[in-house]
Amino acid sequence: MTYLLAADIGGTKTNLAIFVADQGLSRPMHQVTLANLDYESFAQLLTAFLQKVKLQPDRACFGVAGPVLNNRVKLTNLPWEIVGSDIAEQFALDRVDIINDLVAVAGSLPHLTDNDLLVLQRGTRQDKGALGVVAPGTGLGIAFCIWDGSGYMACPSEGGHAAFSPANYEELELLGFLLNHGISPSFESLCSGSGLPNIYRFLIETGGFAESDWLRAELHGAVDPTPVIVQAALGPGERCPICFEAMRLFTGILAEACGNLAVTVFATGGIYIGGGIPLRILSLLQHEDFVKRFASKGKMSGLVADIPISVIINPKAALIGAAAYGLRINESK
Repeated sequence: MTYLLAADIGGTKTNLAIFVADQGLSRPMHQVTLANLDYESFAQLLTAFLQKVKLQPDRACFGVAGPVLNNRVKLTNLPWEIVGSDIAEQFALDRVDIINDLVAVAGSLPHLTDNDLLVLQRGTRQDKGALGVVAPGTGLGIAFCIWDGSGYMACPSEGGHAAFSPANYEELELLGFLLNHGISPSFESLCSGSGLPNIYRFLIETGGFAESDWLRAELHGAVDPTPVIVQAALGPGERCPICFEAMRLFTGILAEACGNLAVTVFATGGIYIGGGIPLRILSLLQHEDFVKRFASKGKMSGLVADIPISVIINPKAALIGAAAYGLRINESK
């Protein structure tokens, strides 16, 4: 019996679980979530987990929020470096695979059920068709899966850094705003947690909106202005016009990014939206304007209009994907 340790290592917390090779992904053992700041290193966190579960895994696969190169990664928001060979030696593991967290999310797509998804457009899913995922969080993650003859293979991408393509005159002005301020004119510069404040600034400078004193004070005191903007736009109470307009623009650009991925990888198996922000703006994603913008692809509009698109609502998707990757590697060794 082979035990696989899977982990989804984010900026603030790590989800871990043990999977048994012959029991698949639906029955993980010992699922635990640990706060990263409670530990000086990932090795220390992993030691605490293994002491808790009192079980020795054979292999491991980690999905990590950071750029992975040569099976090692430096986390973006933590002073941690994780090296696969070092972890394997320290914890007596036969193999350790480190993958980007969005590749892990992509790897989960073939294994998600209806309970894990909120459908925006049901469409017609083509068997063995490519799958795509767009995930606006702090940055804009994009990845996809292709069928390789025996199963789906998750593929990394840096598509969030692709050049932003305006679809109307307002967005053309927005592109000019980015260029005038020396901001990279990429999708990530707009459609992400770090990008939403750029849309807000654009509206303040060029949109004819007045910024209220209370909002200016909240934004000035916020470490991260994005939750403030989202809450003011869609939260309970009186809606803030400028914040709602910022979210409307954000959602349209997200739809454009999803449609671009659909035609780029011919994602007839479906497009999936992940990340933390979409779960907070479901009312906008469920509006008919989102699906219309998604499918607005000229000669390809008919094709894209039949591609399924869903929001991932399972917070453990990256953990499932890391386990799927690790178990598949185990089967093919």
